[in-house]
Amino acid sequence: MYNPQLETFLRVADAGSFNKAAVESFITPTAVIKQINLLEESLGVSLFERTHRGLLLTEAGKSMYQDAKYVIQYCKDSVTRAKNAMKTEDGLIRIGTSPMTPASVLLELWPQIHEQCPAMKFQLVPFDNTPENAREILGNLGQNIDVVAGIFDDTMLNLRRCAGVRLRMEPICCAVSIHHPLAGKKYLNLEDLYGQKLLLMHRNWSRYVDELRNDLLENHSQIQIQDFDFYNMEIFNRCENSNDVLMAFAGWANVHPLLKILPVTWEYRIPYGLLHSPKPSNTVKKFLAAVQNTIHET
Repeated sequence: MYNPQLETFLRVADAGSFNKAAVESFITPTAVIKQINLLEESLGVSLFERTHRGLLLTEAGKSMYQDAKYVIQYCKDSVTRAKNAMKTEDGLIRIGTSPMTPASVLLELWPQIHEQCPAMKFQLVPFDNTPENAREILGNLGQNIDVVAGIFDDTMLNLRRCAGVRLRMEPICCAVSIHHPLAGKKYLNLEDLYGQKLLLMHRNWSRYVDELRNDLLENHSQIQIQDFDFYNMEIFNRCENSNDVLMAFAGWANVHPLLKILPVTWEYRIPYGLLHSPKPSNTVKKFLAAVQNTIHET
């Protein structure tokens, strides 16, 4: 599926040494060096700078390091999705799950859904939350993954070419490092955010977030707004490392162990529900109907 030299490259980059990487790979240092030389030759770039202190990644190497991780994980996920595609069992709902799209809400609803559809089964399909995966998975729901739980609105649905069933309106919260001065609070007032840098998803991602942004720009200029492009572990790490405040919601409480999700005393909310194919299968239709019946009863 991918060049195995990429895994050797990652081991060398992490170890900073051909010898250490060789031990981890259970091969000789000569074999490791040969693989790296072949990889550099095939790519036409130098990935490492050899110094007396060890190996350092070149700028090309740094770029390749990030991409290699994605390529390897993408290939592994592709195999998983291919295996799942072979399963045509009636009554099976394949639920995509990632740290930013946890399936906990469906697991909570499962007893009531099971009462309505006793023959229905769940299968959790983990995936890496990257921009590439978001485009592919959400744009092809129904092929390898049937539903994904998460926040959304019409703008995002149109962008990702999928449909959604709203379960509830989720309060927009803020995430801060557990070491942040605000982490000791039970909730935040707008004044608590004065002088803080607030990370918001970029304009036109969600009209609900844009309404919040417009209000803050017009009435609370003391809050520094900075846009970002995508929710993934990198933005959560940035929040923890930089002491910035990140727009979040309560369902992400377990995404990062060093972040705390705090409610805010504003009225802004965003839809939360299930994303699915615009043309769902009969099994998915039955499942969505059961979910909606469960929500209406509670």
